[in-house]
Amino acid sequence: MSQTTDPSIVTLRKANLTLGNGASSVHVLKGIDLDIAKGQSVGIVGPSGSGKSTLLMVVAGLERLDSGEVHIAGSALHTLSEDAVAAVRGRSVGIVFQSFHLIPNMTALENVAVPLELAGKSDAFDRAREELIAVGLGERLTHYPGQLSGGEQQRVAIARALAPDPALIVADEPTGNLDGDTGRQIAELLFAKQSERGATLLLVTHDPALASQCDRQVSVRSGLIVGDSAGADAAEKAIA
Repeated sequence: MSQTTDPSIVTLRKANLTLGNGASSVHVLKGIDLDIAKGQSVGIVGPSGSGKSTLLMVVAGLERLDSGEVHIAGSALHTLSEDAVAAVRGRSVGIVFQSFHLIPNMTALENVAVPLELAGKSDAFDRAREELIAVGLGERLTHYPGQLSGGEQQRVAIARALAPDPALIVADEPTGNLDGDTGRQIAELLFAKQSERGATLLLVTHDPALASQCDRQVSVRSGLIVGDSAGADAAEKAIA
């Protein structure tokens, strides 16, 4: 497997990606360079259609670049086969989506355990149970997604993302389908778990307050990075 010695957990170099064909094609990422350090929390912000979610999908190994490089957790994804990319993703990347992406006919416990089983973990159900308890769902293990609130479903999704103990957590609008109070609770949970585990968090959000809680904010517009600065909370800590 191709490896990189770059100390960053995420490195993009001249990342280009066009989606669609012919007249309907859109040049979504336009030669992006980006480095993210281990343990950092980074908010990706920008208007709808700016390319921020596509950037996240490239980092997660769910979209392949047309040209350029993407290095994640020591692996050069742009050099790997689809199967090898999937193996890196399963080992090193936890993904949280806006719409939860839970399997409706599986319980909370099964939603977390089955991906671990598929990855060959012999303790899948024990680990899944521990993760669900850790996110406050110890009493909801046997409930199906349709029996859970939106916040509870997102907690299941976070438990599923954390269960393989990934070095990198990527979250695409994780509070976007939740009311304000529930969204704040989910955000607090994400940051707490990231801090506990020393993981890196890459977060796409439209919410300026959520982005400001990150160590760093990266602004994307028309497929380009147009800003890169410390989050408001990080700046306040630095001044203090």
